[in-house]
Formats: sequence, C-alpha cells, structure tokens
Amino acid sequence: MADPVLRLSGIRKSYQSGDSELEVLHGIDLTLQRGEFAALIGPSGSGKSTLLNLIGLLDRPSGGHLFIDGDETSTLAEGEITRLRGQRIGFVFQHHLLIPAFTALENVMMPLLVDRGRPDAAMRERAAALLAGVGLADRANHPASKLSGGQQQRVAIARALAMRPALLLADEPTGNLDTHTADDIFALLREVNQREGTSFLIVTHDPRLAARCDRIVELVDGSIVSDRPHAETPG
Repeated sequence: MADPVLRLSGIRKSYQSGDSELEVLHGIDLTLQRGEFAALIGPSGSGKSTLLNLIGLLDRPSGGHLFIDGDETSTLAEGEITRLRGQRIGFVFQHHLLIPAFTALENVMMPLLVDRGRPDAAMRERAAALLAGVGLADRANHPASKLSGGQQQRVAIARALAMRPALLLADEPTGNLDTHTADDIFALLREVNQREGTSFLIVTHDPRLAARCDRIVELVDGSIVSDRPHAETPG
C-alpha cells in the first residue's frame, strides 16, 4: 500500500511567551490519503493557521513527526525542506499573492522557473495548459492586475498546480469572493481533485463549502475534536 500523502503523529507547537512557553497545538494525529478532499474547520484562534503552516513546511513543529509522501521532515535540512515544499506541496491563499505586473502565464510559470532556473518552451506549455484547465486560456497574456478577483484566484490555483504537487493546501481560498464566484472556485478545486488525484486540505469558515468536502476535521483549542466523513455527495 502506498504511503499516505500526509501523516502527522503527536504534532505539538509551542511559542515562547515571556518566561513561559505557550503550547498552541497539543499532540495532533492526522492522516490524509491520496486523492482525499478534506476541510479543516474551527473557531478563530483554534490553531488552524499554525497547523497549516506546519503541514506546508513553512514552520517546524516543537514535537512529534510529520511525513510528506512518506518522508519524515523533522530530520531534513532547510534546503531539503525548501525543495520538498516546492515540489510536493501547492498553496492557495485567501489573498492570491500574484505579481500584478506579470501576465497570468508568467505568474503560473513562477514555481517552474524557481525550480528549473530558466524559462523554456515546456514550461510555457505547462502553464498554458493549466490556464486552459481553469478556464483562462484567453487571459494568458493579461497582466494579473487587469483580472477580476475570481480570475486572479483561478490563476493562483493554476500556479499551485504547476509542479504537480501531491498535496494542495488552501487557506480560505474563497474568503474574498462573492457567493457565486466562491461556488465556482470551489467547484474548480473539486474538479482538479477528481481529474488530477491531488489531495486537498481546505481551511474554511464557510459551513456550506465544508459540507461539500468528503471529510471534515474540526480543530478546537489546539486539538482535533472531530474527524468525520461527510455523507453529502460533492457537487
């Protein structure tokens, strides 16, 4: 049986607060299989962003073990962490973080350029195919600053897929969008999940969107209090 895309075992995270230490994550155990489409929910201050930063290898846990694609990350050097994050994890944030003066195509090419060092035809073809996949083939040469909010988020999704990551982390990906556009973006994420087999972990405050995921993980006060499959057929 293949290794899960993500496995957390006893993950803890503490921060120094004056003379004392404040623990914000308390022994998190979580496994995400290939192709899963899961929501991470919980009230503000529950530790969702902290957990997502650890899973995305943007920060290191204070204790426990974190595996990405079977690789134990706690023993990896910073360069290895950077390489693993760039090649196997995609990110979509509430704020799309595109480079405004760059075209949609150039923004999607950025992860490939960082990985390979110089642009080439294959890179442009990959970026163009991704933009077509999110319905923006006709906007490839438009500056990001000239695109609507929904279009910018579609570019951000295409960019997140550039390296064919095994895991895509989405932090409130529809938080800045109106309800109709948010539904369209969510449907696109689900389509990518089904077409590419990419695993998704989506942080959302929107119960409507969480209910459309296959699984809902609830975090409260730094601990998982519920981890359940959702019976509703995704739509």
